[in-house]
Amino acid sequence: MTSLIETETFEDVPFANGDEDIVLSARNITVGFGDKIILDKLDLDVRRGEVLGFVGGSGTGKSVLMRAILGLTPKRSGSICVLGHDMTTISDKDRRSVERRWGVLFQQGALFSSLTVKQNIQVPMREHLSLSPRLMDELATLKIELVGLPQDSADKLPSELSGGMIKRASLARALALDPDLVFLDEPTSGLDPIGAAAFDTLIANLSETLGLTVYMVTHDLDSLHSICDRIAVLGNKKVLAIGTIDEMMKNDDAWIKSYFRGARALRRT
Repeated sequence: MTSLIETETFEDVPFANGDEDIVLSARNITVGFGDKIILDKLDLDVRRGEVLGFVGGSGTGKSVLMRAILGLTPKRSGSICVLGHDMTTISDKDRRSVERRWGVLFQQGALFSSLTVKQNIQVPMREHLSLSPRLMDELATLKIELVGLPQDSADKLPSELSGGMIKRASLARALALDPDLVFLDEPTSGLDPIGAAAFDTLIANLSETLGLTVYMVTHDLDSLHSICDRIAVLGNKKVLAIGTIDEMMKNDDAWIKSYFRGARALRRT
């Protein structure tokens, strides 16, 4: 992806298995809280340029895994490699360089309530880059346009935005540093069907035009059908299956069958 922001050179490191098309690799991930194990020796690979939908029952640990990958939740064992770099053994300097190459949209947006949309988008720029205020304003304007927000939203506070606009503003912040990899946690939750469909289209278009790899935690069957290249299913503390929507529709695991071919799923056809 061509970046609008000049940054230091930071090359991808080949993965141990030699597969340069794997952007993110998790191996033997175990995460727990107290005596409760949430994830147990979980494995997952995310391919370069794909939109991966990550699904599972409520409380199974979908967001826990995403937070573990981001380093926000500690893991008890296992390794996580992003762009070929082992995030457990990586130096602090290289970790910051990797983190500059991903963006995150949290479920509720997680915008700073006291900052305007423009200021929220500029938070990653202030943290990772040394840019003039004028350049940051120009870049924020570009990101606002990129996600389809009106320009007059730049100076609005989150409390002045609709739910759909908050999602788009949060996505603009996730794209602030021109990332290669974007994490989306329930991006269409709380949106009406029209708004959810429009957001799906936005994600698909951005993935294609910017060359993004998208890791998307979701419950939205329409999103899974319309924009996901592959789907990973979490259950029994591991990834039960991973594949295309057609492969999920043919899977005979009881939970997967109920999720993708149950009464609620069939009503969408």
